[in-house]
Amino acid sequence: MKLELKEVAKSLDLPQGTVERWIRQGRIPIQKRNDLCMFNKAVLKKWAKMHNLSCNLSETPDQTEPDDDQVPDDDNDNLLSSMKRGGLLVDVPGNDAEFVFRYVVGRIPELSTENKDALIERLLQREELVSTGIGKGVAVPHPRSPMPEAISESLVITCVLAHPIDFKSIDDQPVSVLFFLLSPSISCHLNLLSRLSFCLRDNAFVSTLKALRDKHVLFEKIELIEKQADGKG
Repeated sequence: MKLELKEVAKSLDLPQGTVERWIRQGRIPIQKRNDLCMFNKAVLKKWAKMHNLSCNLSETPDQTEPDDDQVPDDDNDNLLSSMKRGGLLVDVPGNDAEFVFRYVVGRIPELSTENKDALIERLLQREELVSTGIGKGVAVPHPRSPMPEAISESLVITCVLAHPIDFKSIDDQPVSVLFFLLSPSISCHLNLLSRLSFCLRDNAFVSTLKALRDKHVLFEKIELIEKQADGKG
C-alpha cells in the first residue's frame, strides 16, 4: 500500500515528524520513497496493535499490491524460525562495524562469494545513510532492500560481540549485540523488523543478551515474546 506521509501519520494519530523519525530509525514497518510511504497494511495494523496505537487506514485502490507485498503463508515472517535459520554467534571479534560485517557475512553458508561481497557493501551503505544502532547496546544491521537473488528464506543472525564497538547509535551507547536481518521480500523484512522491535521493548530480555551463550535460551525467550505479540501468551 502507498500513501503520503501525512496520511499515514493521520491514520496512526501521530505527529508527522514522529513517523518520519521512526522510519529513519527503523522502528516502524514502513519504507519511505520520496513523498510516499510504502507498507503492508496488515503488517502495519499488527505493529500498531503491538504498540497500543490506533491504525485507521482508509480503503484505497492502492490496497491491491504485487505479490511481494502480501503476507506470506510460510514461516518467512516468523521471527523464531528466521532466528533458528540464522543461528547464534558469540564472542564475535572486531573493533568496528566493517570488520564485524565481514566476519559474520563470511559465515553465511547460503551465500555465494559474489553475494557475500554485495551484502557487505550494502550493509556498509545502509550504515552510512543512518546507523542501525537502535539503542540499549543493540544494532539491527540490514541492507536497504531485500536480496531475493541471494536468499529464498529469511535469516536473523544473532551476534554477541567479544568487545562493544561504537555504532553511532541513537543513544550513543556502544553496541554489544547485533541482529543481522536478511529477507527475500519487503513485506517479510518489515514484519520481522516489527517483531524484533517488539521483543527489544522488553528490558528484561535486552539485559540477558550481552551474556547470551546458549541459542536454546534465546529461542525460548523469543518464542514466549512472539506468542505474547500474537495474543497467544
